[in-house]
Amino acid sequence: MRKTWSGKFGREYTNRNLAPANKVNHLYIDNYGVSRETLNKEFLKNRVEKSDRILEVGCNIGNQLLLLQKAGYRDLWGIDLQDYAIEIAKKKTKGINIIKASANDVPFKNDYFDLVFTSGLLIHISPKNIKKALDEIYRCTNSYIWGLEYYLQKGYRMVNYRGENNLLWKTNFPKLFLGQFPNLELIHKKILNYNDNDNQDIMYLLKKNRKGG
Repeated sequence: MRKTWSGKFGREYTNRNLAPANKVNHLYIDNYGVSRETLNKEFLKNRVEKSDRILEVGCNIGNQLLLLQKAGYRDLWGIDLQDYAIEIAKKKTKGINIIKASANDVPFKNDYFDLVFTSGLLIHISPKNIKKALDEIYRCTNSYIWGLEYYLQKGYRMVNYRGENNLLWKTNFPKLFLGQFPNLELIHKKILNYNDNDNQDIMYLLKKNRKGG
């Protein structure tokens, strides 16, 4: 699967998502009726400081990081396993640290970040590998885990993706985190209904409870 996303299939995915950061809000409004910047403010305001160190796992071309930079966040990092996406991200960003790495092997020490987040990344990791990815995200944050992923209230369902199987799954991702790490607390969540179909996404914010371990 790693070869799939780092090769031609992943490059085609990136080419389909080349909209500039200032167009991302329009895409979110079209999908959910709310902008990404509005969601960012709802989840991060009065919780994450502008100086906090933030990592996006699976940053692709860096649009989500650019929106955070626009909002005033200054210590921003991203990892992706696709050379093509990283090349584009480095050209279009300034003052954002982007390197090649996998969600299953995040190259940073324990508790290095104040917030680690994903946007449509966990859905592309198979159920047999998801535990390791969650381990790495959890390990690298000293406080918050933030995500936006496809949502299924119960179960774990594979979805055919552009004619391919075993590339996309739906489940309750915050529930996976909470089941794997008892000292996490769900701070905030929002179910996002699509405007033009019956699908749902979920945005969630989890926090480590230091008293729990």
